[in-house]
Amino acid sequence: MSNLHKVWTFGADIDTDQLAPGAYMKLSIEGIAPHCLEGVRPEFASQVRPGDVIAAGPNFGIGSSREQAAAALVRLGVKAVIAPSFSGLYFRNAFNLGLLLLTCPEAEQLQEGEPVALDMGQQPDICVRRADGSTLPCEPIPGFLLDMVEAGGLLNQLRQRLQSTA
Repeated sequence: MSNLHKVWTFGADIDTDQLAPGAYMKLSIEGIAPHCLEGVRPEFASQVRPGDVIAAGPNFGIGSSREQAAAALVRLGVKAVIAPSFSGLYFRNAFNLGLLLLTCPEAEQLQEGEPVALDMGQQPDICVRRADGSTLPCEPIPGFLLDMVEAGGLLNQLRQRLQSTA
């Protein structure tokens, strides 16, 4: 399998205050990111590597609408978050910032450190492919959201569009 991503596992109800702790909100995203998830996994921000993915339980990103909760994961290089459900505000913020969210009812089956591939295939056949060849199906993602992720977020996408029409 090519393009393998290491899995970091988290439980249910990971909220925005765990992703971007309030005590650091006065800092830039460069200052917030090193504290991402420190309340539940103190080693996460220092040990996560670009391309790693998070597998979590339901309700990922609940809490406030703080955009920094998604921005911290982007800054740390997280490729995607895989969970059975996401907060609506977090879902939109993540895609706006270029972070891929995969809604996968079986996300909690993934194991810590497991290598996985993200098979974006043809809509609607998106899945997480495990090393043993088994797959965990994910919900379809609208093309305009995938385009945002590919561009690195909404602002980058808009810049690209402006440049192509200039």
